[in-house]
Amino acid sequence: MKKIVPKEIIKENILVIRGHKIMISTHLAELYQVETRVLIQAVKRNIERFPDDFMFSLTRAEILNLSQFVISSKLKHAPNVYAFTEQGVAMLSSVLRSRRAIQVNIAIMRAFVKLRKILSTHKELVHKLDQLERKTEKHDVEIKAIFDAIRELMTPPKKPQKRIGFYKYRKK
Repeated sequence: MKKIVPKEIIKENILVIRGHKIMISTHLAELYQVETRVLIQAVKRNIERFPDDFMFSLTRAEILNLSQFVISSKLKHAPNVYAFTEQGVAMLSSVLRSRRAIQVNIAIMRAFVKLRKILSTHKELVHKLDQLERKTEKHDVEIKAIFDAIRELMTPPKKPQKRIGFYKYRKK
């Protein structure tokens, strides 16, 4: 089957805002090949399907900050830009019922899953690196103790000093 949307385009459009991996409404409309207003109208007609953890409106500051990274003059001047989380994108498939919407949704879900796997692998790698660092620190302390002990053994023993002066001997 011919790919509807290349994975690279989807990955480029997954952004992190407010600690969530999201896709914005303008990018989704482009992928679904519908006008942004049509996508938003479909969402508003079914707003009960899109709670705050599925979709939220971006603030003006977030839009301006986002427009620095996303090359689109439309975005900067858009009155409302909506962010869809992974669950929100999945819910879009029930709102937009075209064949293209179904195929795009499948591709997007696969991209989110792959991103999650990559992040999971990254976290595991960081965890293993931290463990290795802790072990190395522990070994460094042990190695330093060994060198200190060797140095102590290498220093010549102190000879007892001869006493100067008179000794008082006791008779037995």
